[in-house]
Amino acid sequence: MKGSADAAPRAPLPERAPAAGERPESQPEAVSLEAVQANPELSGFISAADRVMEGLGYTEHGFRHANLVARISYNVLTRVGFDEHTANLASVSGYLHDVGNMVSREVHGQIGAVLVYQALKDHVAGTDLASIVAAVANHEEENGYQVSPAAAAVILADKSDVHRSRVRKSGQIEFDIHDRVNFAAEQSFLRVDSTARTITLELTIDTEISQVMEYFEIFLGRMQMCRKAAEVLDTKFKLTINGAELA
Repeated sequence: MKGSADAAPRAPLPERAPAAGERPESQPEAVSLEAVQANPELSGFISAADRVMEGLGYTEHGFRHANLVARISYNVLTRVGFDEHTANLASVSGYLHDVGNMVSREVHGQIGAVLVYQALKDHVAGTDLASIVAAVANHEEENGYQVSPAAAAVILADKSDVHRSRVRKSGQIEFDIHDRVNFAAEQSFLRVDSTARTITLELTIDTEISQVMEYFEIFLGRMQMCRKAAEVLDTKFKLTINGAELA
C-alpha cells in the first residue's frame, strides 16, 4: 500500500558518473586567488581586521598588504621552481594571512586559520585547505614555523612589506619605533635570483628618520625567520640596506 511502513525499501539510485573533464562533487575545483578575492565574507574579514589594527595603533593591514603578500608569495615560489598549484596555494594563504586580527592581535595566525577553515571548508579540497590554514597559522615569528613551501613563501612576503605607505599617522613617528622604521623605508623589494638560489630583501632607508640599528632592534626576529624560510625553499636569504649587504 502506498505509504505503508511494510513496503519494501527502494534500492538507492546510483550516483551519476561525472562527465568527461568534470570533477566529482566530493572534489571541489582548485581554489584561486580571484575566487577568494571575490568572496564577500573573506573581504569583510580583511576590512574588519584592518579596523582593529588601526584601533590598536598598528600599521596598515588591509587590502593593500593582503594583495601585495599574495602576489609576492606566488612570485617567490614560481621563481624558485615550484609548480603552479603550490604557488596558487601560497598566494591564497598570503592574501588571507592576517584575517585573525579581526578578533585579536595575539595568536592572530592561529585564529585566522580557524576563520579561513570555516569560510572555505565547503569550497576547497581537503589537502589544499590543510596547506592554506597551516600557512596562515604559521606566519608570525612568536609561534610560527616554516612548515611548508607555501608557509615559507608567506613568511618571506609578509616580512618584506616594510614601507612608509603602511604608516597611518606620520606625525607620530617620533613616538613609535615601528611607525618610524616603516616611515623611513622609502623602498623595499624582495629579489629572487633563481640561478644563484638567493632571496634578497633590498631596503632603502632614510637614516635622517630612522637609523639602521632601529630596524634590527625590532625586526631581528623577522629576519631570522626569513632565513629559515629561505632554507625550506633551498635558497639563501640576504638583506641589503642602502646598498650594503648586512646578512
